Amino acid sequence: MVRRPTIKDIARRSGVSESAVSFALNDRPGVSEDTRARVRRIAEELGWQPNSAARALSGERSGAVGLVLARPAHTLGVESFFLRLVSGVQEVLSAGRIALLFQVVEDVDAECAVYRRWWAERRVDGVIVVDPRIDDPRPELLAGLGLPAVMVGGPDVPGSDSAGSDPSDPAAARAVPPAVPSARRPSTIRADDAAAMIQVLEHLHGLGHRRITHLAGLPGLAHTARRTASLRTWSEGRGLGPDRVRSVVTDYSDAEGAAATRRVLAEPEPPTALVYDNDVMALAGLAVAAELGIAVPGRLSIVAWDDSALCRVTHPRLTALVRDTAAFGRLAAEELLAVLAGGVPRTRQSELPRLEPRESTAPPPAAY
Repeated sequence: MVRRPTIKDIARRSGVSESAVSFALNDRPGVSEDTRARVRRIAEELGWQPNSAARALSGERSGAVGLVLARPAHTLGVESFFLRLVSGVQEVLSAGRIALLFQVVEDVDAECAVYRRWWAERRVDGVIVVDPRIDDPRPELLAGLGLPAVMVGGPDVPGSDSAGSDPSDPAAARAVPPAVPSARRPSTIRADDAAAMIQVLEHLHGLGHRRITHLAGLPGLAHTARRTASLRTWSEGRGLGPDRVRSVVTDYSDAEGAAATRRVLAEPEPPTALVYDNDVMALAGLAVAAELGIAVPGRLSIVAWDDSALCRVTHPRLTALVRDTAAFGRLAAEELLAVLAGGVPRTRQSELPRLEPRESTAPPPAAY
């Protein structure tokens, strides 16, 4: 193995003491500008980089940010949302030469264990937290550890500059426990899932659909609660009961999306429109409809929550909610850097997705 260069190597090559090298590399007084420039030039020639573990132990930053994803591993390989989110996060971090430490675990308990280990080892300076839960234990844990964090898609932080919590979402409002002191709560990047859901429902209702099924994601996630609560409030306002407009939870996978589609389409009064919580399930549902001989959009309309290239190249092209997911990730990374620079916790509003109607939605047949 090639030995990594050390401060001692730089000192030997530069002809100065190790303490002088340390002063030069850390911008401390005690050496001349000529010596500082010579030491830095030699350090670059040798390929020297600071030891992040040693710097962390000395109280300096580790130069890394953490992201833990607690989802079944089999649901990740086919979903493009997180890849686009991470690309936006990485775009901001790489500009500041900050590393992204990423780990996949099975559940929230394992995720919390990772945070405790990272904190004890001083592996990261802060974390980006995804998939806020109902009665989420992570904000309280992170506040107790003193680990700076930003929650992506979470509820509002009291006293923030956002428009306020979604009034149709009493359950999801519990995602940040009240026991967490407001000054130590994570910042939040808020996504208005309720308003996005209403866009979809109004589009389908305007086409004449009165039997709509929402194939939701994992139960217990705050954004699943927001979407289903918004759907329920909207349908009650339209006089449409749960026998006509409802949500069915899944695990986001294509297999579960297909299975759920078969179940609802086999009912005596099947829905005339299906709304899927991601593009993968929507494509699986489209395949099931073709297998059953159900024309899309002639007999069944389909909407995907997150747009992707797959939605645009399939036939028929899928009506979808369009948003810049990479920008969502950039906003989260920028907010975490602001917190690390001493900023107070706050909520920042992400851009509202816009519905783009395509060939997969049309009025239901008269017989339905």
